[in-house]
Amino acid sequence: MILTDIARSFVDQAAAKRQQLATDIHRPRYHFLPPSNWMNDPNGFIQWAGQYHLFYQYNPFGATWGNMHWGHAVSTDLIHWTDLPIAIAPTPGSYDEAGIFSGCMVNNNGVPTIFYTATAEQCTVQTQAIATSADSLITWTKHPSNPVMRDVPAEAGQTRDFRDPFVWKEGDTWYMVVGSRIQDVGGVIFLYRSADLLHWEFLHPILTGDIKQDGVIWECPNFFKLGDEWVLIISMHDGRATGTVIYVVGSYENQQFTPVYRGVLDHAVLYAPLSTLDDQNRRVLFGWLREDRTGAEMTRAGWSGVQSIPRVLTLDAQHRLHMTPVPELKAIRGHHQQLTAAGSLNVSAAAVDIEAQIAADGNSGLSFVYSSVTEEQIEIRYNAAAQQLIIHADSARRRQRADHKSQTNAAQRRYNTQSACAGRRFGGRNYRR
Repeated sequence: MILTDIARSFVDQAAAKRQQLATDIHRPRYHFLPPSNWMNDPNGFIQWAGQYHLFYQYNPFGATWGNMHWGHAVSTDLIHWTDLPIAIAPTPGSYDEAGIFSGCMVNNNGVPTIFYTATAEQCTVQTQAIATSADSLITWTKHPSNPVMRDVPAEAGQTRDFRDPFVWKEGDTWYMVVGSRIQDVGGVIFLYRSADLLHWEFLHPILTGDIKQDGVIWECPNFFKLGDEWVLIISMHDGRATGTVIYVVGSYENQQFTPVYRGVLDHAVLYAPLSTLDDQNRRVLFGWLREDRTGAEMTRAGWSGVQSIPRVLTLDAQHRLHMTPVPELKAIRGHHQQLTAAGSLNVSAAAVDIEAQIAADGNSGLSFVYSSVTEEQIEIRYNAAAQQLIIHADSARRRQRADHKSQTNAAQRRYNTQSACAGRRFGGRNYRR
C-alpha cells in the first residue's frame, strides 16, 4: 500500500496519539479502538486484496458522540491494525452535512464502493449515498448522483428513521436492506434491488417487528447466507437508547424471507455489528462494545469506544448462531497458565485472554479480583437451570458513578436543552441515533 505524504502524516499523528494514551490502564490492549476520541459502529468491514479494512463511526473532534465521520484502519490478521486517514467526512451545506452514518462496502467489478447513510437538517433527513476509491481505499469520492436513495417507503408513516444500508449481489442483481420503523407498529427492515447500484427499486419489508417487544426502530441490518440458511441480524433501538441485538434464521427465496428461529446475538454491551465473508469463506463479525462511563469521564480520558474481538459465525443443527473468536488471536498469547479444578491463579499482566470450559450443570464460574483493590471484582457464572451465562461487575467506583449518574439524569430531566440531532442519543448507553 502506497501512502501519499498527507496520508503518511495522518498515520504518524495517529501513532503519536496512541502513544500518548498508552499509559491509560483502562484502555484495552488487543481490541481495536480509535487512536483517540469517540468511536461507535463498525462500518464498511471488508477484505480487499488480502487485507482487512475496518471503517468505523468516528468523531475526530472529541471523546463523545457527534460530528460523525468514517474512521479507517487496515490489518492483515484482524488483530494488528494500522490507522489510515479518515475515509469520509460531512460536506457542509449538502445532503450529508449533519453526519456520515453507518453502512457497508462492496466490490463492484473491482471498484471499492461504500454505501452510507447521509444525514442533514439535524439528522432528521436520512438518505443513502455512495463513495468510491481509485487508490487502494485510501481516498474516497462521493458519487455525483448522491443521494442514490432519498425516500422512505410511504408505509413507514414517518420520514426520519431510515438508515444503515447493507448490500449484496445475487447473480447480476444487487440487493439492499435498510433499517427503519413503521409508525406505531415497530422496527422494520426494507428490501430493495438494483441493476447498477444507482437506481433502486423498493420491493417490500423483509421483516417487521412488534413495538411492544422488539423496540421502536431497527438498525444496522446484516443479511447473508450461512451454510444452507439465511441469517438476518438486527440491532433494536427503543427510540431513546440502543437495545438488544437479535438474529433471525430462515429460508430466503424469490425475495421472501421465512423465519424458522430467532435468538439473541448478544445480551450484553455489543451493538451495531457488521460482518463480511473473507477469502477463507469465514463469516467474520465485529461489533461496537458500548461504554458505561459518563461523558465527563470519557472526555477526561480522551477516548471512547472499543470494537469486539472479531468472531467467526456458524450455525448448528438447531438453527442457533454460534460465535467463536478468530483463531488469529492465539498468535499474541504469551505466558500460559491452566486451572483444571476449583482453585485460584495469580496473574501479573496488563491484559489476559481467558479460554474457559464451564460445566453445563449446577452453578459454576469464574471470579476476577484485583489484588490491590479487592472491592473491584468481576464474576462470570453459568446457571444451568436457567441456561444463563451471567456477568456481574461489582465495585465501589461503579456504585459511586451510579449515584452521580442518577443525580445528573435528574438535572437533565429538568434542563433538557439537547438538539434534535443528539436529543435521543445520550441516555445511559444511548450514544446512537
